[in-house]
Amino acid sequence: MKNGKEFDWFDRPGVRRGLWRALCLACLVALVGEFFVKRKGHFGIDGMFGFFALLGFVTCVVAIFLVKVLGVWLRRSEDYYGPEDAEDMKPEDVDESL
Repeated sequence: MKNGKEFDWFDRPGVRRGLWRALCLACLVALVGEFFVKRKGHFGIDGMFGFFALLGFVTCVVAIFLVKVLGVWLRRSEDYYGPEDAEDMKPEDVDESL
C-alpha cells in the first residue's frame, strides 16, 4: 500500500472515467436490446419499452439505500470485541483454572 491507501486504483481519474463509460455502455446495450426482443406484457406496464432496464436500475438504487440503512443500524464500535491490547495477551496471562 503506497500513500496509505488500500484502494488507490479506483481513485485514478482514468479508471473512474473508464468505469463510467463501461456503465453507460452496458445501459445503452440493455436499451438497444429492447428493439430486438418482442415481449408480451402480462401486467400492462411490463410491456413498456425499457421496463426491465428501468426495473433493474430502480432495484439497484433501492438495494443501495437499504444497505446504507442496515449499515447504520448494524454498525458496531471499533472495540466491540474488546480492547486492542487483548490481542497481545500471552498464554501465561490466561486463567485456565475454569
